[in-house]
Amino acid sequence: MTPTPLLVLLLLGIIGAQATLDMRTAAAMAAGLCKTRPTDLVFIIDSSRSVRPSEFEQVKVFLAKVIEGLDVGPNATRVGVVNYASRVKNEVSLKTHRTKAGLVKAVTKIEPLSTGTMTGLSIQFALNVAFSEGEGARVKSNDVSKVAIIVTDGRPQDSVKDVAQRARDAGIEIFAIGVGRVDMSTLRQMASEPLDDHVDYVESYSVIEKLTKKFQEAFCACSNSATDVVFLIDGSKSVRPENFELVKKWINQIIDKLDVSDSKAHVGLVQYSSLVRQEFPLGRFNNKKDLKEAVKKMAYMERGTMTGQALRYLLDNSFTPGQGARPGVTKVGIVFTDGRSQDYIGEAAKKAKENGFRMYAVGVGNAVEDELKEIASEPTAEHYFYTADFKAMTQIAKKLQINICQEDDPCECDSLVKFQKKVEDALQALTKKLETMSKRIAMLENKIV
Repeated sequence: MTPTPLLVLLLLGIIGAQATLDMRTAAAMAAGLCKTRPTDLVFIIDSSRSVRPSEFEQVKVFLAKVIEGLDVGPNATRVGVVNYASRVKNEVSLKTHRTKAGLVKAVTKIEPLSTGTMTGLSIQFALNVAFSEGEGARVKSNDVSKVAIIVTDGRPQDSVKDVAQRARDAGIEIFAIGVGRVDMSTLRQMASEPLDDHVDYVESYSVIEKLTKKFQEAFCACSNSATDVVFLIDGSKSVRPENFELVKKWINQIIDKLDVSDSKAHVGLVQYSSLVRQEFPLGRFNNKKDLKEAVKKMAYMERGTMTGQALRYLLDNSFTPGQGARPGVTKVGIVFTDGRSQDYIGEAAKKAKENGFRMYAVGVGNAVEDELKEIASEPTAEHYFYTADFKAMTQIAKKLQINICQEDDPCECDSLVKFQKKVEDALQALTKKLETMSKRIAMLENKIV
């Protein structure tokens, strides 16, 4: 049957729309919407005899897809690959390839070694060689992350616990990915804390690609936005000294996730009990090291729980220019409490949100969830957190993702991944419309005939 003019126009429209979407996707990738923070990244991949050739090809596809999501370059992310079985082979050095195309091509050429499983030996090699300056690693600093991603499907034939600890002590963040009948205790011995963030398991190599998005987002950071972040910390007597130390560690976990500098994230700290005390204002410390030291020195106040008074202090003082707040910069308040407030919080909580402050509420123990929700910004589910145990605060720290990008900032950390998903959904919708309209046109043509 010869296509009717209507069908031809429809097909051309669909093809044109798809081409436009593909061009937008390519433009988004070229523009680097998702900038990754400077990282020395080394993949450590198991190619022992238990990994079949077809499965090893799937590992290489996973590596290539993660690399595609990185901001690769001499001053951005450098990538290395260590291949291991009974022996270890340095396939790609951090200094070798400075472009994605070169890296991906090198990855496709890696061949499996097909012998034993000396995972401990491979970690030692990464520590001594792959992450050395001679192989292209940068001098240790707060500005460059050191990350190893280990992929394995079996039980190692050597010990991994001590060597993994030495690697972590040297500042290397370790992600452990297990496949199939992997020994899960081994993964936990290798991975960095918190383990929930750093240990992953997939049933088979055929689905390892589903971890791609996680690692694309894990390395993503906004590079051109400024944020003023103020912590309001409950120092009442119910917290207790040992738990107050855990709270300070929790604050520093969140600081570690911020891009702290003179032009980007500024952090202030306020402690409250029956009174309110500013520990340090916004802008006093403009690097993570000094900030974290100042947090560690915070002395425990004890006494009551005047959360409403603390919120009013935030409104009247913390976010004012006189206390270091910058005009036109996103304002984020993080309120921590372990109990019911002894004063009224409603008016101050409402005004903070009306002023455009992005408010997070975190509760532990006897904290009242209704109060947390009253403090938190919309959507509430993304801005309030609760746990019964102080020791579980690490889980909250990893879930509390402060979006330090402006709402319309194209550098929003997961914008590229979201954009790609929208493109895929749009294409699927267009395809369904094409099928439906094609059927209708066919029915019309049959009636005409």
